[in-house]
Amino acid sequence: MSEEKKLVIVGTAHVSRKSVEEVVRTIEEEKPDAVAVELDLRRYRALEGQREEINLLDVIKKGNVFLLLFQLILSNFQRRIGKETGVMPGEEMLSAIEKAKEIGADVLLIDRDLAVTFNRLWSSLGFFEKLKLFFHIVRGLFESDDIEVDDLLEKDILDMLTEEFRKISPKTAEVLIDERDAYMAHNLLRAMQRYSKVVAVVGAGHKRGIEKLISNPQELPDMASLVEVRRRRFSSLKLLGFGITLLVLAIMLTIFIKLGTSEFLSAFAVWFLANGILSAIFAGIAGAHPLSILVAFLMAWLTSLSPFLAAGWFSGLTEFIVRKPTQHDLEEMLGVDSLRALYRNRAFRVLFVAAMTNIGSTIGTVYGIWYLSTHYGVDIKEIIFSLIRF
Repeated sequence: MSEEKKLVIVGTAHVSRKSVEEVVRTIEEEKPDAVAVELDLRRYRALEGQREEINLLDVIKKGNVFLLLFQLILSNFQRRIGKETGVMPGEEMLSAIEKAKEIGADVLLIDRDLAVTFNRLWSSLGFFEKLKLFFHIVRGLFESDDIEVDDLLEKDILDMLTEEFRKISPKTAEVLIDERDAYMAHNLLRAMQRYSKVVAVVGAGHKRGIEKLISNPQELPDMASLVEVRRRRFSSLKLLGFGITLLVLAIMLTIFIKLGTSEFLSAFAVWFLANGILSAIFAGIAGAHPLSILVAFLMAWLTSLSPFLAAGWFSGLTEFIVRKPTQHDLEEMLGVDSLRALYRNRAFRVLFVAAMTNIGSTIGTVYGIWYLSTHYGVDIKEIIFSLIRF
């Protein structure tokens, strides 16, 4: 950075009163030409009270249930901590924006779009990593809401969350922290070409990474690579789904040819019950309405045989019809500060039932294949090799 240019980066804890005061004091003292904040347009509007509309049915149909649940849990965690400390997440960002306007400085939103971040994160996680993540989410719903806040004022909440999720997937830290460090560093370098003095307000967990990249811009990845969201026409999960469909049909056909109609009907009953019972159990754990549980039980056997269908679609749709979540429920879901309250929310319950039904169906599918291959004298390896040769 040249002598004529000055960049001041303030690292904040997102729920700290001291951070709010430090941000305001720094801007007053530096009187910058521009104030850059760790926000994108979507989150800025949310802080201003502009809620984004959510269509639950579209979320379920497009298979984005787990992704939305993940976002809700992260937001809920921040609000819970904010309630403990008396400072709601984003307050220091709003204070920075207000102070910038007061002194006549430009306001720069330098963070990556939230949807891009979460979509990149979700696409980077493997199937079992997503299941692990969802397990942690479910466990959090039934644990105590008590939070230790002694160390919160020294840390960025997202950094704390990353430390936890790093145990599940190292990729999480890369997408949530490292990539965003690079994205914000790009924007700050661009800002320094336009302004003489900039104050940047970012989470404490980002400050060191941004400073390092600004000092070594040759290490920055290409900006385009940081916003690309890969849209696969044919995902590995779809391929796995087709493989499972062919495998189960081949097992059933083998049983019919070798053992006859009676054993075939017996095997079909096993498949129906294995998928149906486990889907119904998991829907029940999610607090589904009895009718939704029944639908999960009746549809799971069929959806397990199709890579284009999911048991959660049907139980979630039924839950939607029965619970009748309103716009108020959706707004409340985005703003509750207790996991127990989130669990009781009708809109959240629809999503939760859909997700849990899918998990139950997946487990039932695996168990059903194992049972059929071990109790009906079917050589599953031979069938797999035959399918590959075919």
